[in-house]
Amino acid sequence: MDEQLKIGLVGAGPWARAVHAPGIADHPGTRLAAVWARRRAAAKELAEPHGAETADSFDELLSTVDAVAFAVPPAVQGELALQAARAGKHLILEKPLAGNVEQAQRLTDEVTGRGLASLLLLTRRYSPEVRNWLAELHRLGGWTGGSVRWLTGAVLGGPYSASPWRQTDGAVLDIGPHAIDLLDAALGPVEQVIAAHRGQDDLCHLVLGHDGGASSTLTLSLRLPIQPSVVDIAVYGQHGHRALGSGEFSAQDCFTALLDEFLALIDCGATEHPCDVRRGLHLQRVLDDIVGRAGWVA
Repeated sequence: MDEQLKIGLVGAGPWARAVHAPGIADHPGTRLAAVWARRRAAAKELAEPHGAETADSFDELLSTVDAVAFAVPPAVQGELALQAARAGKHLILEKPLAGNVEQAQRLTDEVTGRGLASLLLLTRRYSPEVRNWLAELHRLGGWTGGSVRWLTGAVLGGPYSASPWRQTDGAVLDIGPHAIDLLDAALGPVEQVIAAHRGQDDLCHLVLGHDGGASSTLTLSLRLPIQPSVVDIAVYGQHGHRALGSGEFSAQDCFTALLDEFLALIDCGATEHPCDVRRGLHLQRVLDDIVGRAGWVA
């Protein structure tokens, strides 16, 4: 692209401060043009060090940018991203995509109907180690099962403990999309939620069925006092056991890779990507199925 892409950032919380704002501001192909948040003071505090404007309204932000990045709760993103898509803005989206499937479907229809670029920040999917792992799995084939164990105390203390939606919705809607996405990409699309249970300490146990016959299990929690966090991801089958390593690439590295690919999509007029809005809709359907099962309290 001949000029920097002007991106507006919605949200000024810990993730926006740690990843979105510095990533957009430091990338040679993008410029952090404006920040808007529910609290103007927080938006201004984030915007000023990066040379960005502080927007007084979401409409004002839309009027000054080419694309919008979101770092807000799912239901808020679903509503505001729809407005941004209707205004013709390309989108960098968080997970989950929206507050429910209906909201996610409306957003997906608008983005695809208008031919807009969109990427979902499924962080590790932009890292070389995950891409190499998936490439090997797809080359070999024959995987019949997989598992994720993701246990952390993220909402017991630290920067994300003040997030109301994480406190309420818990692990399935926060780290769940990352875990489900990786198993889905490795074993084939999730087509059935076989079992789902949420117990004490937000300890969630899931069993998923995948297209082609593979099955997977997930154990997730944001409320266990574990330091450091436990994140184990693996698949198994005819070629033995393949675990995904922790990797050396940070969230900031992954976000930079996302921006590289976002710019490439826009530059060539493409709209399809493994982590585009359609991916978000697929994951939203799986999440809604989990939360909607009998006995599940979100």
